Amino acid sequence: MTEPASGRFISLEGGEGAGKSSALATCREHLAARGLEVVLTREPGGTPLAERIREMMLDPDLPVRHAETELLLVFAARAEHVRQTIRPALARGAWVLSDRFVDSSYAYQGGGRGLPEAIIQALEGFTVGQTRPDLTLLLDLPVADGMARAGQRAQGNGCRGDRIEAEPDCFFERVRTVFGQRAAAEPQRFQVIDAGQPLPAVADALRQALDRFIDRVQAGALAAP
Repeated sequence: MTEPASGRFISLEGGEGAGKSSALATCREHLAARGLEVVLTREPGGTPLAERIREMMLDPDLPVRHAETELLLVFAARAEHVRQTIRPALARGAWVLSDRFVDSSYAYQGGGRGLPEAIIQALEGFTVGQTRPDLTLLLDLPVADGMARAGQRAQGNGCRGDRIEAEPDCFFERVRTVFGQRAAAEPQRFQVIDAGQPLPAVADALRQALDRFIDRVQAGALAAP
């Protein structure tokens, strides 16, 4: 089963410490204020089974020692997520707002881990088909700034970071590079948001990007955001 472009599938991407939690809340509130039904979900996750896979993947006490294993776990969770959450929501006319989607696999397992893009593409075709975001909001932030924020957040919560957050800065530099490359290759889908701005400015940029996109969808034009 594949899904044609609906105009109602939005993903949010970005590196560690880019402020995705705040951005997701802003986007969800704004979509709802426009009178739209919103399904907020995340990757890995979005279904009970996928959430269990997420726990295994991120547990610092249960190391995933091979990049191939990590990639397969991500796509196993994604296969469930697409079929159990995303496609049913789109089919009934809801808007889906996902914290990460396939772009993260290209950035983290491709860029970060160094796995071949061809393997990721093959898994994407097999598990996802034509289900893909119509708009991707990319929160861009220098790695040093993001890691500083992530460290402060972990200290504030009184807990250590997850397994991915423990990677060295060079890993996240590669992740950021791939996100940037994908955004440059698909300017019609991506909207890059400067996450280094003050939070109110980031929120305004997100709302403006959403308004432009929603207006086009509602006008029946699934063109570039």
